[in-house]
This record gives sequence, structure tokens and C-alpha cells, in this order.
Amino acid sequence: MSDILKAGTCDVAIIGGGPAGLSAAITLKKERVSNVVVLDRENNAGGIPRHCGHPPFGIRECRRILTGPAYARRIVAAALKNGVEIALKTTVTALGPDGNLSLVSPDGQQELKARRVLLATGTRETPRSARFVSGGRPLGICNTGTLQSMVYLKNKIPFRAPVVVGTEIVAFSALLTCRKAGIKPVAIFEGNSETSVRWPLQYAAAFFGVPLFTNTRIVNISGENRVQSVHVLDVEGKVTKFNCDGVLFTGKFTPESTLARMSHLELDSVTGSPKVDPNGQCSDPAYYAAGNIVHQPVKVAGKCWSAGEFTAQRIAKDLL
Repeated sequence: MSDILKAGTCDVAIIGGGPAGLSAAITLKKERVSNVVVLDRENNAGGIPRHCGHPPFGIRECRRILTGPAYARRIVAAALKNGVEIALKTTVTALGPDGNLSLVSPDGQQELKARRVLLATGTRETPRSARFVSGGRPLGICNTGTLQSMVYLKNKIPFRAPVVVGTEIVAFSALLTCRKAGIKPVAIFEGNSETSVRWPLQYAAAFFGVPLFTNTRIVNISGENRVQSVHVLDVEGKVTKFNCDGVLFTGKFTPESTLARMSHLELDSVTGSPKVDPNGQCSDPAYYAAGNIVHQPVKVAGKCWSAGEFTAQRIAKDLL
């Protein structure tokens, strides 16, 4: 257990160890805020970049082009070098008024009193359950984050010939991950008349030899133990069957604001994120939020890094 968690009090508790959270922690230490702790539920800090095994990361903040895992290691090392405490495998279960947090970790349940709390829990892709795709629940259905985690962190392959759903920039990341793992997607489906991003996805799909279908959506997933096929509906009402062994849902990012939604904080009625003022401060002045929990649409790691710096400077000014 970290020294700060043993004491039960701190100046700033940061929930989330991704680019926004670590950037804020480093900035706070440079602003001479003494007791700063990053709370991360994962085994390792670094956020989503940990399992994005491709460039470009770190162009602005590291002055070089890095892969996601290399970038994550670098920003974690920078936080530790600046004296930031990082509490891993530590999950915040409740946000109380005035910075009172409930935690659970391998050491059990405990309370932490923070003068200020920064929510930097990021974003997540919309799962199949929220996309209203019917059918069974065979093996081989996942989103991009799960795929990247399996390939880059666990050295496992969830499927060999999946279909890809969605054409946001993250779908390009998914294609790169598939190529690295020897996975050959059968097709890419987009429900709208045009792809969400034209470059580089359209060129990548053609380069990798993956057919791209617009005005097309999955209406059913078939398979017993594993995905065997999907049925897709086009704009003219025609249903077509595609044989495959997996379905990869990409994009449709939503803020990871579960804690805020269960708390006393006021929420944005559109995004479900905590309401913040121009300084990133929430309705309870002990709380701030930064990064993709409040960014819509989703921002890249470098933008989240900058957002963490900005909000941390406001927190330091608030405290001092």
C-alpha cells in the first residue's frame, strides 16, 4: 500500500492513470503540490496506449514518435521520477461530497480524504449489448480495446477471420492490430452512407484487402460455441450472410463516467459526463474532470495530455 493510502489523506487524488491523469499528476508535482496519488484499477498504469501497439504517440509531449506501449512506459516513468505515487489494482467505488472517496484494493476496503479529486477515467467503446444486435452469445465477439489487450498484453488471438463494425479512426487501429496478429478480416460494415473518416481508413481497407460496405448493418450473429456467420441488412432491405469466426465492434465512444453517474455530481444531459466549468471544475468544487471523460468527440492521447496539464494548473492555483 502506498504511503498516501496508509495515511488516508492527500492533497490531490487522480482517478485514472492514462495520459490525462499522469500529465495532471506530473504538473501538480511541478507546481509544488505535495501529496499526489494516482488511483488505477489496472495492473499497470498508462491507460489505453498500453495496448495500442502502433505509432504515432508522444509527438508533442515526448518529442518523438512512439508506439502505444512505449509511450505508456515513458509517461509512467516520468510520473514516478517526479515523485507521483501510483496505486495500482485500486478501484474507486464511490465519490462522496468534499473529496471523500471509497476504495477497494488487494489490501481491502478503505476511505481516502482528498482536498481535490481529478476524474480522468477516459472513454470506452460502446459494446454489442448497447448496439441492439440480436443473436446468441458465442465466443469471438469483442471491441477494439479487448482485441488489442489480448494481442499486445496477453499474446492471444481471439479470432482469425472476423467482420469489423464501424469506420471511426479506431477501426484503422483495429486493422493494424489484425495485420500484426495475422488476422484477416472478412469485411468492414458502416451503417451510414459514408465512412466516419476517409483517411486513412478507406486506403487501409483497400491496402489490406478488406471489403468496405456502407449503408450496411449487422442484424444477427449466428453460432453455437463460436461465431460462425453474421447477417447484414443494406439500405435496400436486402439481407446477406457473411461467414466469419468473430465480430469486432469499433468506435461509438462514450465517456467512462460510471462513478460520476452514481455520485452527487451534476451531469451533462447529452453526454452523461460530469458538468464542468471552463477550468474543469465540477458542481462539487472538490472535484475536477479532464481528458476523454469530458471530451466529445474522443480526443487522441496528446490532446488528453494537454487537457491534464491545463486542469492541473487550475487545481494547483485553487489549492495554493
